[in-house]
Amino acid sequence: MFKWRGAVRLDLTELIWRRSILELFLSGKINFFEVSGRMNINILKKVFVITAVLVGCFIGGCGEGGGRGSKDLMSAVDLGPTIGSLVEMSWPESVKLEGYCLVVGLMDTGSGECPPQIRTYLGQHIQTLFPTRKINVDKMISGSDTAVVLVEGIMPTVASKNENFDVRVSALDGTQTTSLEGGWLLGTELKSGDNFGITTKIVAEAKGTVYFDKVGASKINQRVGLVLAGGRILDGYKINLELPKPDFRMTNNIRNRLNELFGDGTAKVVLPGLLGVIVPAKYIEQKQRFISIMKATYLTQSAEIINERINIFIRKLAALQDADASETALEAIGNQSFGGLSTLLEASNEQVRLRAARCMLNLGSDAGLMTLRQIALDRKSAYRIEALESITAGARRNDASRISQRLLRDDDFRVRLAAYEQLRKLGDIAVTQELVGSNFYLEEITQTEQKAIFVSRSGQPRIALFGAPIQCSSGIFVRSEDSNITINAPSGQSYVSIIRKHPSRPGVVAQMRCSFELSDIIRTLCEKPKAEGEPGRGGLSVPYADVIAFLKLMCDKGAVKAEFWVGALPKIG
Repeated sequence: MFKWRGAVRLDLTELIWRRSILELFLSGKINFFEVSGRMNINILKKVFVITAVLVGCFIGGCGEGGGRGSKDLMSAVDLGPTIGSLVEMSWPESVKLEGYCLVVGLMDTGSGECPPQIRTYLGQHIQTLFPTRKINVDKMISGSDTAVVLVEGIMPTVASKNENFDVRVSALDGTQTTSLEGGWLLGTELKSGDNFGITTKIVAEAKGTVYFDKVGASKINQRVGLVLAGGRILDGYKINLELPKPDFRMTNNIRNRLNELFGDGTAKVVLPGLLGVIVPAKYIEQKQRFISIMKATYLTQSAEIINERINIFIRKLAALQDADASETALEAIGNQSFGGLSTLLEASNEQVRLRAARCMLNLGSDAGLMTLRQIALDRKSAYRIEALESITAGARRNDASRISQRLLRDDDFRVRLAAYEQLRKLGDIAVTQELVGSNFYLEEITQTEQKAIFVSRSGQPRIALFGAPIQCSSGIFVRSEDSNITINAPSGQSYVSIIRKHPSRPGVVAQMRCSFELSDIIRTLCEKPKAEGEPGRGGLSVPYADVIAFLKLMCDKGAVKAEFWVGALPKIG
């Protein structure tokens, strides 16, 4: 007698019979569904996992000749045309956008220098920003409190209307502008890079506070700053599918197939041979995946050919051969892939399990959710964050929230941070949010035990307090590097004193009191001052860039017992 993993027992005769069945399956003479009809499905699943590993050995190249032979067998089968093989797909990629405008509110650090062509353009454009006022634009440009800048950004792939992105602002070469710090970028028209001109289509706009990174180690170039999430796409973009030559019938077939899979209105015929496709709401955060699934979608359908496709892509996925293409091909086939995918949920290779589970979850199967949950909670797994992101993208909101909330208490801060990011996407109440100073969001997460501060340097400016409320130590004295901000609370004092010098008039000093709670200190530092008679306490109007640098200093000095984490900077130019 032979024992095969657990309670599955096979005698020698039965083992040989089942091996013959599997050999027929591997040779392609029978498919998965025919195998399952001849063998008990529970036994089959266990046997199939082991078989898949052996298949992977041959497909992946456990010998030069064997690898080539397996690939030839795969490619010899005609699976029918995919939409990707029939059409040329085009969509707006991550193209460079640029424009010219004015940064205002500088403290005598700007300049009036401006090339004539740009001055003429700004003379017309800036007036449109103030339609009810008569602006002397030439005088405005010529002042030392303004600077003409080049504005650059990268348009997101298949950008959606009103989607935000970061932009970079740079003082023009050859000008006397010394610093853009403290400035505000006026509304800027952004056009495709290298094509700036009056006739070029305006695809986005940008405006906002100029940000300088003061928490990094490198020296700050004050002539170049960022406007975080300052860019905004004006119109949504479609994916174009174009046949080599006009064919009305084929065009309709492709439209009908895509609308069948993704919902009415996904694809529309523009002309015979040309379709426009919008990204469905389900894939708005996974646009590249949607494009891959479209490419992998087969136009012709029959029970026999679908089974053949499933067989081949299950084998490839089990062997991690063309893993991305195999996974998306199975998702494009739909829930008919469940039988084969379910066998891979027990594969020894964790990446195979992850991909199979993600595919099943995207197709609506809770079996995929359970596997992804196991991976996300496994502290030894290298795929925890990928599994968590897949859950947020494909699972029901409540299921995704529960798993993310549990991971907020994980020992690994990277996992806690990923869980927080997923909860933000879901709009979950575990992350409280308030706008501070009309400038950035202060977010608090109470469910974590470890204290940490996270600050963003790309996208929407935000400060996240993990393990809130976070209390400052008593007996503290911290002064910023430029000496403009001081926090003082001698031992025994029941409140914190905050002093801020005016950034351009050192003799002017403002002082306020607040509690030892860090969120209260942040509000006091950054809220705008209240006019006399206005309700509320107000604040000292410290910019986002300065407050996050000061928070880092407070952590370094031990005034706040918390880890300090910073997000990545955007890559522009």
